[in-house]
Amino acid sequence: MAHATAPVTTEKPLAPGQRLPLGEKTGLSESALAEIGRLATRYPDRLAATLPALYVAQDDMGFVGLAAMQQVAGALGLPPDHVYGVATFYSHFALEPKGKYVVRICDGTACHVKGSQALLDALTESLRLPKGKSTTSDMLFTLETVSCLGACGLAPAVVINEDVHGQVSPAAARALIDNIRAEEGL
Repeated sequence: MAHATAPVTTEKPLAPGQRLPLGEKTGLSESALAEIGRLATRYPDRLAATLPALYVAQDDMGFVGLAAMQQVAGALGLPPDHVYGVATFYSHFALEPKGKYVVRICDGTACHVKGSQALLDALTESLRLPKGKSTTSDMLFTLETVSCLGACGLAPAVVINEDVHGQVSPAAARALIDNIRAEEGL
């Protein structure tokens, strides 16, 4: 029986957890670790503390990278693969550092019909994002699509951090980005 061979790549293959970026911070703060320790005592089973502990880690580091997952596992006395499985299963956790401005484009039915793809294309071009990347190299912007923003009456809608913008055209989307760049002195 012949076995398939792995495709040849120019990059050294990495284990799934090694693909996660470490970010600028390499570990959780003492206060975050203390909070995770308190959480562990509030649950009869430490497994139940995994989700709240990951939220603490994300609040502390801005995302849940491999280093944070390993520290959460250690603080809870759980296997690292359990924490990794939980963090990568739930979409609530950012596995990569995000930009200062998170731009979310709704692609729900109403927004899609009203042109959300054109917004996505315009912002991808305006932010000069390479294919497959969602965060600019200067860590200023992260571009995401979401299934629903709950703003169907404003379709197509864009949220930048917590600010909702409705009935946005591609030109208006570019102007929003240009305004932020101007405010940042760029």
